[in-house]
Amino acid sequence: MKRIAFVFPGQGAQAVGMGKDFYDSHEGAKRVFDQADESLGFKLSELIFNGPEDELKKTYNTQPALLTTSIAILEAVRELGVEPDFVAGHSLGEYSALVAAGVMSFEDAVRTVRARGQYMERAVPSGQGGMAAVLGAEREKLAELCRAVSGETGVVEMANVNCPGQIVVSGSAEGVAAVVERGKEAGAKRVIPLEVSGPFHSSLMQPAADELAKTLEAVPMQDARIPVVANVTADSVLQAGDIRRLLVDQVVSPVLWEDSITWMIAQGVDTFVEIGSGTVLAGLIKKVDKQVRVVSVGSREGLEKLAAELQAARSSS
Repeated sequence: MKRIAFVFPGQGAQAVGMGKDFYDSHEGAKRVFDQADESLGFKLSELIFNGPEDELKKTYNTQPALLTTSIAILEAVRELGVEPDFVAGHSLGEYSALVAAGVMSFEDAVRTVRARGQYMERAVPSGQGGMAAVLGAEREKLAELCRAVSGETGVVEMANVNCPGQIVVSGSAEGVAAVVERGKEAGAKRVIPLEVSGPFHSSLMQPAADELAKTLEAVPMQDARIPVVANVTADSVLQAGDIRRLLVDQVVSPVLWEDSITWMIAQGVDTFVEIGSGTVLAGLIKKVDKQVRVVSVGSREGLEKLAAELQAARSSS
């Protein structure tokens, strides 16, 4: 292994029961779930482990639940003695990356993302915004289509540039519907409306960004001890002041995930460790570059696989 990046998933990766095997088998992981319950003043761990699913899917629950699960699993990964050269997270996952890099305490982060979820939920009234996954479109052509639709029908913007052939758009219900209808103009093979509660990562989220900015002013932050690759810039950031500003921008800006992965590979990263629920990021990373190694640690089996890979790498070096 040349260089390693830890990457953390965002909304959509949640599943009832996630992280329970780590809670049961790792004292450090159990401590993280307990800290979340104490910091938030309710049994988040109970919701994560037992559901109900429709409650876990609410943005203001999903965000702290995913952060907690990722940081709990990170505790188990750290027991293997591996330190990353870079960290990054997809949207909400950026907060997990910041905790991993020592920028924010876990307690501050879990309270912040709970509030972030609440701000995002109420920024746009239900039914007035939406998102859709655009498959197979050319990036520049899709950007052109979004500009045209925004001028003619309603605001719609690129929200997640995930990997070649997969871009998510976000905006007004009318704007998103028009892109679903006209996707072929950008070369799209399919456009799939997403079940989400709002137009995330679009300019319509400005009210949420404004509220988050006030909340973040009161959150202590340190400079990162590991470079964090920011969603907004697809470049590394270390300074606490820059990170604070980028977290506010992130709410209304596209997640440049494909660009972030490409940038890390250009810095010599050949191994990505996905820490948290599911394997969504592994799939996206492989579509960016199928040559890189990706290990998803969302279960005990994933942790064992990572341990075996590290042992093999150490033996051969």
